[in-house]
Amino acid sequence: MATDSAASPDTRLATTTVAALIAFAANSVLCRLALLPTGPDGAGGSIDAGSFTALRILSGALVLVAVSLARRRHSTTDLGKIQSGKTEAVDTELLRIGPRDLRQGAALFVYMVGFSLAYISLGAGLGALVLFGAVQVTMLAGALLGGERFGMLGWTGFALALAGLVWLVSPGDAAPEPLAVASMAVAGIAWGYFSLSGRGAGEPVLAMTRAFVLCVPAGGIFLALYAAVAPLSITWPGALLAAASGGLASGLGYVLWYAVLPRLGAGRAATVQLAVPVIAAVAGVLLLAEPLTARLTLSSIAVLGGVALVLHARSRSP
Repeated sequence: MATDSAASPDTRLATTTVAALIAFAANSVLCRLALLPTGPDGAGGSIDAGSFTALRILSGALVLVAVSLARRRHSTTDLGKIQSGKTEAVDTELLRIGPRDLRQGAALFVYMVGFSLAYISLGAGLGALVLFGAVQVTMLAGALLGGERFGMLGWTGFALALAGLVWLVSPGDAAPEPLAVASMAVAGIAWGYFSLSGRGAGEPVLAMTRAFVLCVPAGGIFLALYAAVAPLSITWPGALLAAASGGLASGLGYVLWYAVLPRLGAGRAATVQLAVPVIAAVAGVLLLAEPLTARLTLSSIAVLGGVALVLHARSRSP
């Protein structure tokens, strides 16, 4: 009985971690599926990128606000602090916007827009790889600028990851759309900056909630600007896919991730995220019938392998 009891927390950690990684990969699949035209088999959401972005932001904000309020009220109840007037004090925590929140909100918005625009033409697996590669390169560059030094193994991995990304987007028959790749790379850089600027936040779920709330009016403005240059197409399937991406894959996905992050530690957390592009690629092949090209396969090995080498080298450094 003692053994089963001791194993239970590890099982919950593994299950929650896998669920969070699947949620992150699901964002790519849901977005790509939503932007595809509806075919004879009913696949595709036929929603435009502007509407998808606005609905994803709104649904994510609603879910995170609900989760944040529930968590804070539960914590104050446990401490016996719910008295007359205390509930309002708890709720106003969401409205305490500081400079860090503004930076994170701006970065999150850039990520959201770049992500949606890129998936107009990129496949789910390809987009996830470009996004993940850009995020990791940005965070590793931030580590270097912050004074961290890489050894030979770390620099080898960094160069391998960059080479894999460059080869992936280099001209050729299997080369992806350059503007779409650039859009996803910008999204990845923005998400990497978001992650770097959020380090040290005392309550990461609350910080994420504030960032989503700040993005809601920006999402409305983006939708209006998008409508001025391209036709809008809002369908029920597309709207449901956008809501699932924002509320479930993004909102609840981040809640799950922040629940396991303290127990995983920075090194293991970065390592397990290597699985996200792989999950997205496999899902794209199985669910969206996307081709698994040799260029994508070999580039994935180079990018993910290079990042794994850097992470391994950093874990060994004193």
